[in-house]
Amino acid sequence: MMTSHGIYTIDTGFVRPRFDAAYLLIHDGHGAFIDCGTNHSVPRLLSALEETGLDPAHVDWLILTHVHLDHAGGAGELMAQLPNARLAVHPRGARHMIDPSQLWAGAMAVYGEEVMLKSYGRLRPVPAERVAEAPDGHVIDLRGRKLRCIDTPGHARHHMAIYDEQANVCFTGDTFGLSYREFDTDNGPFILPTTTPVQFDPNALHASIDRLVALKPDAMYVTHYGRIEDVPRLAADLHASIDAMVAVAQKAQGKPDRHAELTQGLTELYADRTAKHGWHGDRDALIHWLGMDIELNAQGLGVWLDRDRA
Repeated sequence: MMTSHGIYTIDTGFVRPRFDAAYLLIHDGHGAFIDCGTNHSVPRLLSALEETGLDPAHVDWLILTHVHLDHAGGAGELMAQLPNARLAVHPRGARHMIDPSQLWAGAMAVYGEEVMLKSYGRLRPVPAERVAEAPDGHVIDLRGRKLRCIDTPGHARHHMAIYDEQANVCFTGDTFGLSYREFDTDNGPFILPTTTPVQFDPNALHASIDRLVALKPDAMYVTHYGRIEDVPRLAADLHASIDAMVAVAQKAQGKPDRHAELTQGLTELYADRTAKHGWHGDRDALIHWLGMDIELNAQGLGVWLDRDRA
């Protein structure tokens, strides 16, 4: 699906439809991908190129918001299909693209090899000479179209957002939260923060959201999922949700089954917030759409509690 300014939203096929997006920007006959999904997503990205008539040789960049595998797991496989592209990534993430063994080992410890191969596929290294570090303020030039890289920690320390000056939009990865289309109502999109392990930092996330809003973009392109407008209202919702999730975590601290308290507290919080947003799904539907996020957010809050008190 294309929006204005040659921006295409590509469903990577990860987990379920309209869950995980990559983006293709086309300008003056050349392209840049922003995020890429998993190895299994690569055929979809190449198909998108074919549908737009763009030759893979004319893709100049693969830009990663961060190196979590639902955003960057397919980077090595995709780069192998793009002969002239370079990969731009936060300086903290560059080494993991050149040698993904640590990424693989960390995810293996959580999911096991069978799930890893099924969900992501084996990670392929990107040659070091094709990797460009993109520190805060770095500008990627797509044939005269300026894409500014903005350091946005809070979800991960190696996270950056990309501000497209021409389109006046931001590609926010996970910094500007999750907004699934299934929760859209007459009040617009619903949004919630993601505290996926292991680097959640509420103060940094608040600051990163404020920094993006200060650009006054017309829209945010979130990985999960798509283009969302009404930016000031959504930012306020995110700030309130971050504080509410921190309160859930603090209340659960010291309880005998802290993780169960966290998941229950988050479930109640999201049920309340979606209802106030005008969403009429029941508890089973909420768990269907948000169960995985509730679990991951609970894990991330647990890691934050332990780190914050270490």
